[in-house]
Amino acid sequence: MGILENIIIIAYLAVVGYLGLLGYKQTKNTTDYLIAGRNTHPFIMALSYGATFISTAAIVGFGGVAAWLGNSLLWLTFFNIFIGIFVAFVFFGNPTRKMGYRLNAHTFPEFLGKRFNSKFIQIFAAVIILFFMPLYATAVLIGGTHFIALYFQVDYHMALMVFSIIITAYVIAGGLKGVMLTDALQGSIMFIAMIILLFITFDALGGVDAAYTKLDMVWTQTVQPLTSVGMKELQPGGPDFMMKLSTLWGFEGWTKMPVFMSNGWLFVITTITLGVGIGVLAQPQLVVRFMTVKSKQELNRAVLIGGIFIVAMTGVIFIVGALTNAWFYEFNEGKNALQSAGSIGKVIPHYINTAMPKWFSFIFLFALISAAMSTLSSQFHTMGTAVGRDLFEQISSKKHNSMNVTRIGVVVMILISVSLAYAFDKQPAIIARSTAIFFALCASIFLPSYIGGLFWKRMTTKGAIASMLVGFFTSGFWLLFVHFKEAKALGVAKALFGTNSLLSGKIIFVDALVIALPLSIITAIVVSLMTQPMEQTHLDKCYND
Repeated sequence: MGILENIIIIAYLAVVGYLGLLGYKQTKNTTDYLIAGRNTHPFIMALSYGATFISTAAIVGFGGVAAWLGNSLLWLTFFNIFIGIFVAFVFFGNPTRKMGYRLNAHTFPEFLGKRFNSKFIQIFAAVIILFFMPLYATAVLIGGTHFIALYFQVDYHMALMVFSIIITAYVIAGGLKGVMLTDALQGSIMFIAMIILLFITFDALGGVDAAYTKLDMVWTQTVQPLTSVGMKELQPGGPDFMMKLSTLWGFEGWTKMPVFMSNGWLFVITTITLGVGIGVLAQPQLVVRFMTVKSKQELNRAVLIGGIFIVAMTGVIFIVGALTNAWFYEFNEGKNALQSAGSIGKVIPHYINTAMPKWFSFIFLFALISAAMSTLSSQFHTMGTAVGRDLFEQISSKKHNSMNVTRIGVVVMILISVSLAYAFDKQPAIIARSTAIFFALCASIFLPSYIGGLFWKRMTTKGAIASMLVGFFTSGFWLLFVHFKEAKALGVAKALFGTNSLLSGKIIFVDALVIALPLSIITAIVVSLMTQPMEQTHLDKCYND
């Protein structure tokens, strides 16, 4: 690296350190540390929400999936904007903010526990976070560390240690204030990098119309010939194997949706679009951000900022991911993206290193590091609060300082996540699938209780508990024994029954959320109606200003 690159890196770390210090100075009490004092600026809140949502795995992983499946993934962008931003901010945000204030709730598990007056719910929600979020965090940590190690030509384990120490420092010191301030910086860097990436890609391919014309031509030249090739003649998991698989699943081109109700359609709509698009509503690290602003007006102002950010993140990377097929075909010996890169996970890094000017590669590196740091810092803070506020303080008979206990919890969960990243640095299938697993579990377990707790006074504690347990066990069964991606990666069905899935046919392409969430909702309604309503004095405390 030259002097300029070194200066930029030092300046970036200095700004991150300053924002962490600023968060530390502004943190005076537990409310400041856990929910940023309930007075966050809407711009910072919106960028923090978006940057936490979009991780390195989303940019690199889903960008590679777009190179495989094409622009059908733009349905996920629509859902992210409509449900993850508009519905979440406009319909869920203010009720969550107001009820969180009335109940003096500082975390998502505490919010559910106090709404239903149940210590069990708070502890159970914390346990779910502590068991499954570390896998999600590990996937992000591994992805970010590999990019740092490759770019700077340093040892993976050294990069992991330094990367973890930097994040640990500002999360422990600044709490959620420090996390959200750094998120805003990192989100800005991500936004700028994506806009530049889109313009350079279209310019290289001769404009929008020319780019999509070439994309259709590349499908005809590289994928359609594979329809006559048998699966046994291809290397399992190889690029041609994946392309052949997509044609068998009903895909007809990178600019088209797969055939209705085909395996590909079910995969795109249920697993990718609904699984992630709906799952975002029940993400603990995102829900808590609604409690960081002081008024409904602040939330409304954040909607436009968040929507534009999500378009720039997911929309751009899905478009560019698909268009990499046209670029590699034109400039790399007639190969599509997967044939050139070798695998889905390598498409975006290979494209950046091959197609982009060196100065942009440096900017994109910062975008990926920012995506990883913003997501990880929020995850570490959420896991730390789950350890301290939601688990230890609920079990212990003595009163403790929430900030100190949470800081200890942050350190513990970071050590666990880093240990997993050391152990699984080759990214086994279970780590790669962790994001989908966590989103499906959160939606199935938390969403009915969260929505019912906000809008339905008749929902009872027993209804909430029964709903959460049904969501947990149904999701667990489907992930372990039915859904083809997770069941194969986890290997439990194979070990017990000699098959990757207990079922066959199109049903194995249906995501766990699509099965578990309706059952969880029905359970919440039926059990609540069959049990005694909650006391009116408690409901008045929850709903009345």
